[in-house]
Amino acid sequence: MKTQLKKGTLDMCVLAVLAQSDSYAYELVSKLSQTMEISEGTIYPLMRRLQNESWVSTYLVESASGPSRKYYTLSETGRRELEVMRGEWREFVNEVNSVLSRLPVADQSGEQ
Repeated sequence: MKTQLKKGTLDMCVLAVLAQSDSYAYELVSKLSQTMEISEGTIYPLMRRLQNESWVSTYLVESASGPSRKYYTLSETGRRELEVMRGEWREFVNEVNSVLSRLPVADQSGEQ
């Protein structure tokens, strides 16, 4: 279940990181890896899709130690989409919490 939830929220998480500051793909993975499991192989197709949606744009930054890095920046469309996603996320969490709060709580032995 956790994997499916992550797939459904990864766009929002990436946009939220980019709302804080521009970033390159490996740096995005590093930041997200601090709180969730994510691989570099996941981020590149995701970033291409976000760029195709016009939620992010890119620019190159020269590097003294190697090739230029492609940085991603959140577009105005991406900012608006992030706000929509945040609202939907809050609504979803409230709905789930409402259901869960009605369930009887099991004691240490597993009995209710």
